Amino acid sequence: MTSATLETQNTETGGVTGTSDKDYNIIWFLQQCLSNVLRLEIYIQDAERAEDKELAEFFRRAQAESRKGAEKGKQLLRERIC
Repeated sequence: MTSATLETQNTETGGVTGTSDKDYNIIWFLQQCLSNVLRLEIYIQDAERAEDKELAEFFRRAQAESRKGAEKGKQLLRERIC
């Protein structure tokens, strides 16, 4: 890592983005969880087309966990922004 990278990691960058780091991080996490839910739906369909019930169920469980993460992220965001 360069010294500029280390400096950025130790500095609040909300002045640049207009959103404090902690709020931005929740938003990023929420987006990633929702993106995973959508991507895993494709993986579930692929597994079902291949008639691989075990793999489809594995992806369904992963999708459920991503949904839980998204719900928790939405809850935290509501509490902190509203």
